[in-house]
Order: sequence, then structure tokens, then C-alpha cells
Amino acid sequence: MSKPKSSIAPAAGAPIPVVEQLTKIMADTYVLVVKTHGAHWNVQGPNFFGLHAAFEAQYQSLFLAVDELAERVRALGQHVPGSMAKLAALSSIGDIDKFDSESLVLALRDDHRAIAKQCRDVITAADEAQDSATSDLLIRREQEHDKMAWMLSSQLGG
Repeated sequence: MSKPKSSIAPAAGAPIPVVEQLTKIMADTYVLVVKTHGAHWNVQGPNFFGLHAAFEAQYQSLFLAVDELAERVRALGQHVPGSMAKLAALSSIGDIDKFDSESLVLALRDDHRAIAKQCRDVITAADEAQDSATSDLLIRREQEHDKMAWMLSSQLGG
């Protein structure tokens, strides 16, 4: 009895489009680490102490997530970008334009929402490729980005 053919690439464990999308999520997450760290450094206003601490916790958590995402890309047989220039080129995360607390919170909230959406899109592709490990990882990442977006929205009163 012959085995059914799989869409999974044997050497990589997932189709190249899934790995490419996963790499983009990793790049966006890394750029968000840097952006959140910048927000931590530059926040000002009456919520300074709370936001300064919250942004620090966020960038530290995101940094750990980047490592997990990068290790998954490597486990799938692909190399990850190894420079800020390459990561920035892959990323859709924009720069910080304003440094008041409300602008920082809004920008970071929107970035978390965008990455959560990317995760949902790639979860679907990973599920179709029967790549449950990537799907599981991205479900966890989606939950974390949704949680951060909710917390940042709550900071704004909504």
C-alpha cells in the first residue's frame, strides 16, 4: 500500500511559502522588539513609570519569542536573516513618529494586531500543510499579540 503524497517538502518539513511567512513574522517580531525598546527609552508623560515598566516587559517577552520563531525556521531547514538590514527589509513594522505616551501605545497596539493577523493567516497555511508544530507555535504567538493589543488598548481606556 503506497503512502499518500504530502504537500510537505521533505527536507524542510513545511512548504517554502509557510517558511517564508514564518520568517516574515519573525522579522516583524524582531523589529517590534526594537520599536518597543525605543518606546521604553522615549516614553514621557504622566504614565511614564507604568509604561516604562510595561514596555520593558513587552520587549523582553518579544525577544524570547523571536528566538523561538527563528529556531522553528531553522528546524524547517531554512536560514534566518542575521542582520538588522535584512530583518528590516522583510518587516512591515513602521517607525515611531511621535513619542508621547498615547502615540506610542497606539503604534505598538496596531503592530501587535497586525502580527496577530499574520499569525492567523500562516496558521491556516501551516494547517493545510499538516505542519502542526508551526501551527501550534503561531497559535501561542497570536494569543500573546492579541493579549498585548488588548492591554495596550485598555491603557487608552478602550
